[in-house]
Amino acid sequence: MDTDLMLVVGLFVGVLAVPSIASAFSEGRAPRAGAVLVLISGTLIVLALSRKPGGYTVDEIPKTIYSVIGRLLN
Repeated sequence: MDTDLMLVVGLFVGVLAVPSIASAFSEGRAPRAGAVLVLISGTLIVLALSRKPGGYTVDEIPKTIYSVIGRLLN
């Protein structure tokens, strides 16, 4: 898995964690699934940032997301 894909999947999983955590807190449950998603997301993002030489800048993130989506659609 290349670093761009790791970053995009990590960001996507992180976005999916938010409703899971909010739902668990609103129902008075422990946010187990949300916590697992946050751990997976954080791990993928840190791996992507550490394995790419020079890391990512904030300006590169949207371009990276669009390039990964473009690769998946082709």
